Amino acid sequence: METRAILLEGDGRLSFQAVALKPPGDGDVVVEIAQSGISTGTERLLWSGRMPHFPGLQYPLVPGYEAVGEVIEVRGESPWRPGDRVFVPGADCYTNVRGLFGGSANHLVTSGDRIVSAEGLEEGAVLLALAATAHHALRAGTAAPPELIVGHGALGRLLARLTIALGAPAPTVWEISPARRGAAPYPVVDPAEDPRRDYRTIYDVAGDATILDDLIARLALGGELVLAGFYAAPLQFAFPPAFMREARLRISAEWTPEDLSATRALVADGTLDLGGLITHRRPAAHAAEAYATAFDDPACLKMVLDWKEAA
Repeated sequence: METRAILLEGDGRLSFQAVALKPPGDGDVVVEIAQSGISTGTERLLWSGRMPHFPGLQYPLVPGYEAVGEVIEVRGESPWRPGDRVFVPGADCYTNVRGLFGGSANHLVTSGDRIVSAEGLEEGAVLLALAATAHHALRAGTAAPPELIVGHGALGRLLARLTIALGAPAPTVWEISPARRGAAPYPVVDPAEDPRRDYRTIYDVAGDATILDDLIARLALGGELVLAGFYAAPLQFAFPPAFMREARLRISAEWTPEDLSATRALVADGTLDLGGLITHRRPAAHAAEAYATAFDDPACLKMVLDWKEAA
C-alpha cells in the first residue's frame, strides 16, 4: 500500500509525495483522511529542525497528530466498521520514512484502540488532541485552574474555554499580538498593561523559554507556574524571586487516552465549544503555502489541510 504524505526534512523544507504503508495487522484499521491540522508548536519545531531530541525523531518524517477521516478497512475483531468517522491522533505506519507523529497523510494504518469517534463533530474534530492537551494541563479539573493564561492561540483559547466550562472563574489571558486580542468572554490584554503580581496560578502555553522570570515575578506567595507549552531552548530562572515567593513549578506532559475520551465527551454534550478556532484551510498538496501561513500569520489560529483530492 502507498499513500500521499507530507515529509519534513528539518531545515524548513517539506515535500508532498508517495510513501509506503505497513500492512494492517489484527485489530488495526485503515483510515482515509479527510482533514488534518497543523500544530504551531511541535510541528513548527520539526519543520525548522529545532525540535530537541525526542524518541523516534529522525528525518525525513511524517508529522501530524490531528487527523479526521473514514474507516475503510478493519482487520480482526473490532468495534469499528467501514464508514465510521473517526479522529486519529497520529500513526507510525510507514516502511520507508519515520512517523513523528505521522498523521499528515491521505491514508493511515493504526490500532483500533487508538482512535475515537468523530461522528457529529464536523471539521472541529481535528481540534480534539489540542483540547485534550488543555484537559491534561487541568488534570481533568483536579488541579487549581489558571488565573492567568499566557498565549491566546488555539491552545490558549481552548484552555480558557475549558476552565470556564468546568465552573472556574474566567481567567485573564496575555497576548502580545494585537491580531489575537479579539473579543472573548474573558479579558485578553497586553502583558505590559497588566499590573497584577498576585496570580495564584499561571499557565504558559506560549512555549517561550525566555519569560520564566517575568512569570515568576507575577506569582503570589506559594503560587504555581504550569508549563503547558513545548520548549525548544533550555529553561532557566533566577532563584531569589522564586525563593521569595516559594513558587511551585509544574510541567504538563502530553495528553493521555483518558484525556482524549473525556474531551470527546465534553464536546459531544456541548460543555466545550470548538467553534471559531479553525481560521484557515488549504488543499494538502499546497502544504508548503499552508505551513508558511500557519507559522507566520498571527491571524491563523488553526490551519486545516484538506486531503479529499490527495489520492
